[in-house]
Amino acid sequence: MTKPRIPLAGVIGSPVAHSKSPALHAHWLRKYGLRGHYIPMDITSDRLADALRMLPELGFVGVNVTIPYKEAVMEVADLISDRATLIGAANTLIFRADGRIHADNTDGFGFIENLRQGASNWSAQAGPALVLGAGGAARAVLASLLDVGCPEILLTNRTRVRAEKLHDDFGNRIRVVDWVQAANAVEEATTVINTTSLGMTGHPELRVPLDGLRPGTVVTDLVYAPLQTRLLRVAQEQGCITVDGLGMLLHQAVPGFERWFGTRPEVDDATRAAVLR
Repeated sequence: MTKPRIPLAGVIGSPVAHSKSPALHAHWLRKYGLRGHYIPMDITSDRLADALRMLPELGFVGVNVTIPYKEAVMEVADLISDRATLIGAANTLIFRADGRIHADNTDGFGFIENLRQGASNWSAQAGPALVLGAGGAARAVLASLLDVGCPEILLTNRTRVRAEKLHDDFGNRIRVVDWVQAANAVEEATTVINTTSLGMTGHPELRVPLDGLRPGTVVTDLVYAPLQTRLLRVAQEQGCITVDGLGMLLHQAVPGFERWFGTRPEVDDATRAAVLR
C-alpha cells in the first residue's frame, strides 16, 4: 500500500532568502501539528516554467510567488482566478491533483483582512480612500477596495501616466490626482494607503505633506521594514488609527496554507512574534 506523501509547499522568487514566509508557515505547521514542510526556492527566470512543472512530481501542493515572478507565472498557469486576471499578477499557485496549475492572487484579501483586524471600526464605505502609488501592489489594493464597496479612490503616483492606466483598467470610481496635489487628497480621505516602496529601509522617505491628516483617519503602509514608517509615526502623532504592513503579509498567506495543508490558520499575536523573530 502506498503511503500518502508529506505535502510540500514553498515560496519562489529571486532573491528569496529574505522572505518571512518560511518562518510564518513553519509556525502554523507547528501550531496545528500538521505534517508538511515549506521551503524557500531561488529559481532563475530561464528555469521558472520547468521548475513549476516539476514541483508537483516532487510532492509539492503549491507555492507562493514573490518578486520578480508574480506576472511571469501567469503564463505558465493552466487556470487563473478572476482576481488574479484583474490584478495582472499571481502570488499563490495551487498544484491540483489533475496536474494543472491554478494561479490566484490573495494580496487584496490580505490587505482588507489586515485593515479589519488592525482598525476594528474601519469601513470601506465611510468615504474616499487615498492610494499612493500605481505599481503591482496598488492594483491589488484597488481591486479589493472596490470589491468591498469603497465609493471613491483618489489615486496618485509620481508618474501620472501609470495612475491613468489604472483608472482605465478599474473604472470611474478611481480619480487620478497629481502627485504635487497629494496633500489636498490627504485632507479628503478617510483611509490613506501607501503602496510604494518609499519609507522602506534603504529607500527614500515618503515626502507627501501630511498636515491634512485628521484624527480618526485610518492610515496604513504596505511597507513592513521598518514596522513603523515615517508615515505611520506622523499619522499616529496626529491622532490617526494606524495599521502596519506586516499583517497584510500574514493574512495573504491564509488561503494558500488552508488549500495546501487543510487547516485554516489564525493570524494572532503569536503569529506576528514568530515572523518578527
